[in-house]
Amino acid sequence: MTRKIFEPQGSIGKRTYTILGTLTFVVVFLAWFVVTNTGLVDPSFLPTPQHTVESAQQLFTDHDFVKDIGISTYRVLAGFLISAVIALPVGLLIGTYAPIDAFIEPITSFIRYLPATAFIPLFILWIGIDESEKIALIIMGSLPQLILMVAVDVRKVPHDLVEVSYTLGTKPSRVLTKIILPASMPHIVDSLRMVLGWAWTYVVVAEMVGASAGIGYMMIQSQRMLNVGNIFVGLLTIGLLGLFFDFLFMGIKKVFFRWSET
Repeated sequence: MTRKIFEPQGSIGKRTYTILGTLTFVVVFLAWFVVTNTGLVDPSFLPTPQHTVESAQQLFTDHDFVKDIGISTYRVLAGFLISAVIALPVGLLIGTYAPIDAFIEPITSFIRYLPATAFIPLFILWIGIDESEKIALIIMGSLPQLILMVAVDVRKVPHDLVEVSYTLGTKPSRVLTKIILPASMPHIVDSLRMVLGWAWTYVVVAEMVGASAGIGYMMIQSQRMLNVGNIFVGLLTIGLLGLFFDFLFMGIKKVFFRWSET
């Protein structure tokens, strides 16, 4: 049994997966508790779990941290959804049609290597420091990546499947919507899940410049006051939000694309 579990690309049961995943969090928490409460690490660099909980309570009760969470979530989802709406059709076309691939993919690949954070001064100059600037930064960091990832997902569709569709009478003009799109959607959902995680990193950077609210703004203000506990609360909050959306996407895939897991 153990040998089968550790076979390359083997599988384990859902219960075993849940136990091992939970165990990881328990081990990390215990390690954090031990190194901070035994004095191995200076509390000014790494707060204890108790101090982090106290900081969280203070943020929620005295500093309206719920508002910061809501603003950051709005910025992330706005930038991510705009990116997805653009990337899905463009990526599908790139992955399906060679002329469009040759026309769009090189410039998209070029833009992908440009660091999104380097555009902050330009976006402030062009757009200002309101919500649009922060959402634009998230789009800049997410859109090129997502376009290319969707294109790769489309190319994963077996060509034999397309050939069979022709044999069964499917017109070339309908292959994209009837064959390629449905077959690639499970992979595209995984790509969306990955890019949403990157969007959270960009919003924190965006909120550290010219912002008056948000998780990133709270963290940079706490850094100036040397309040490491608040910074850890911000990090843990982003991690929990990311985990929530991660499970949400996995649930969507399981409900709508159960056939892809068989």
